[in-house]
Amino acid sequence: MHRRNLLWGVLSAVGGAFAASPARAATETPAAGKLKVVYHLNDLDKVNFVLGNIQNHFDGVGGPDNVTIALVIHGQALKAFHAASANPDVTKRVGQFSKAGLEMAACGNTMKSQQVTVNELLPGFIAAEKGGVVRIAELQSQGYLYLRP
Repeated sequence: MHRRNLLWGVLSAVGGAFAASPARAATETPAAGKLKVVYHLNDLDKVNFVLGNIQNHFDGVGGPDNVTIALVIHGQALKAFHAASANPDVTKRVGQFSKAGLEMAACGNTMKSQQVTVNELLPGFIAAEKGGVVRIAELQSQGYLYLRP
């Protein structure tokens, strides 16, 4: 009987030690560096939604100094970023994001199919010469989290 009480006391003490240890909340930011995120956009009808998500992301983490964001665009969505025909709101947002350090990559294959050069896109774009999906994979291999709203 004495052994059972001793065993129960040891198990209770160990359980109490685990219960008292500080738990990390699921919403805490990882301690190692700032997050890196790549947004994938290929739907023309989601352009404003994705640009809004990026702004909300910057706002939610306290600004562009606290997160590294890349935007990779291909397919029909790239049409929204042709300088000659871009919506003024899209043009304004792209300018702000470019100043904030957002990497905006246009798929080289899509640029060829739409017969547009990087110079004909809104300022701040780079060409993903190997393709948009290749650029996304490269970023993921560098630790970027993938988001496709």
